[in-house]
Amino acid sequence: MKLRDLTFALCAGLLFAGAAAAQDAKPGEKPMSAEQKAMMDAWQKFATPGEAHKSLSGMVGTWDAEVTSWMDPAQPPMKSKGTSENRMVLGGRWVESKFTSEMMGMPFEGLGYTGYDNFKKKYIGTWQDNMSTAVMVSEGTFDAAGKVMTSTSTMDDFMTGKKQTIKMTTTMVDPDHHVFEMWGPDPTGKVSKQMEIHYRRRK
Repeated sequence: MKLRDLTFALCAGLLFAGAAAAQDAKPGEKPMSAEQKAMMDAWQKFATPGEAHKSLSGMVGTWDAEVTSWMDPAQPPMKSKGTSENRMVLGGRWVESKFTSEMMGMPFEGLGYTGYDNFKKKYIGTWQDNMSTAVMVSEGTFDAAGKVMTSTSTMDDFMTGKKQTIKMTTTMVDPDHHVFEMWGPDPTGKVSKQMEIHYRRRK
């Protein structure tokens, strides 16, 4: 693929949101080549939200959260409450989640995005908060029933300097209740449950 053609496709997509793929050349303009049209068609297919994105709309709304977290499985868990404000952004491609709570007596703020990558055919999640300078990126899929999303993420462990794998599930109990669970290495190196959050829709 020529750099000139790739630049053309990207600029056309940004400026015309795929409409150029369906338009005929104007008088005096050079018609789009077959390669350029193929690139535009592929871009439009990749960029257009579909049913997988629509399935995320059930997460939109205001949710009251009950948080249980385990710093050490040998110790009693910590409990807190929070709120998550969720909305669709970027033309229905992502769910933006703004989470507020308290952690260890300090204000906690988190910002997450959940979407679906048409190329990877996986749900993609990002998470960042005021307790870290890192961004967690996850990939996952729903089960056949569309009730449980299972995701994994690889994160840097600032204590050991090594990578650690985090597993997460989101279970859709009903339209007004979903449960997030997370597992990762505990202080002994064994994989254990680190967090459980019940989200209930505020009415």
